[in-house]
Amino acid sequence: MRRVYLFIVCIGLVLAAKAQQENQFTQFQHYKLGFNPAYAGNAEGISIAALVRSQWLGIKGAPQVQLLSLNMPVLNNRVGIGANFSRASIGVTQQYTAELAYAYRIPAPRGHLNLGLMTSIRNFQMNFDALQGSQPLTNDNAIPVGLQSKYVPNFGAGIYYDAQNFYIGVSSPRLLNVNVDLADGNGTISREVPHFFLMTGVLIPLGAKIKLQPQTLLKYVKGAPFDADANLSLIFNDRLTVGFSYRLGGSRVTGLGEAVSGMFNVQMGKNIMLGMSYDATLSELRKYNNGSVEVVLRYFINGRSSGDVIYENPRFFF
Repeated sequence: MRRVYLFIVCIGLVLAAKAQQENQFTQFQHYKLGFNPAYAGNAEGISIAALVRSQWLGIKGAPQVQLLSLNMPVLNNRVGIGANFSRASIGVTQQYTAELAYAYRIPAPRGHLNLGLMTSIRNFQMNFDALQGSQPLTNDNAIPVGLQSKYVPNFGAGIYYDAQNFYIGVSSPRLLNVNVDLADGNGTISREVPHFFLMTGVLIPLGAKIKLQPQTLLKYVKGAPFDADANLSLIFNDRLTVGFSYRLGGSRVTGLGEAVSGMFNVQMGKNIMLGMSYDATLSELRKYNNGSVEVVLRYFINGRSSGDVIYENPRFFF
């Protein structure tokens, strides 16, 4: 019975918080294309990233995400293109998303101003046969049976400015309030709600081989509490990065926020970067879970991965 209760609590928290319609990532700096289509083509070459996140370890049915993201510059670096493919699950629900991004790059002082557009399609699924109850679910005719599914298209836009040691972007990946109800009927119960993001970061040299990089992702949804992720990293010799992150939200009772995290990135050769993070839960759910883990692997073709360090690049000065 305790597991059923926790499952209901988790589902309620996610559905009640509109900000949680979009997935959250501790290492958001390695998945900028998922938040802002204008980031497409900002890498030196072809960038391919795979990310896996398991949230609230120890709670059955807790959120999980697996994704693949790729982007590249084309047409003499004047245009960027990219794509994201992801699967997210929580409880008996699954969400599959495919996104295509286009960015036009305009030379600006010390860098580029990118204008981006994104189109996406999502498949929402709920397998009611996987539900568990204290009594047979067949006793309640109001509970659906089988697998229900729905495809939902959407589009978004963003602006991203990138200089030598600084970046800032404003975006909304999905702008339409589309109906996401699985069952047919009169009226609308649930919709996709536009999420607005502002991300920024700066690279501060502390010496010949050490750099400091603070980064922030601010999140806004109408009718939901303000949310944000902030991290601070030390970069050693452009190969090893260690840092910590803090996420707002979570409990309104304690006011401590949602999570505090540790991050570790290592440059494995010229083209491969491996990143890992662990979140310690700060809300009341900390009593029932063992934290959250996230792993990201990035590979660059015809370029050098720097773990998203804002490195010096001649094309930033065009």
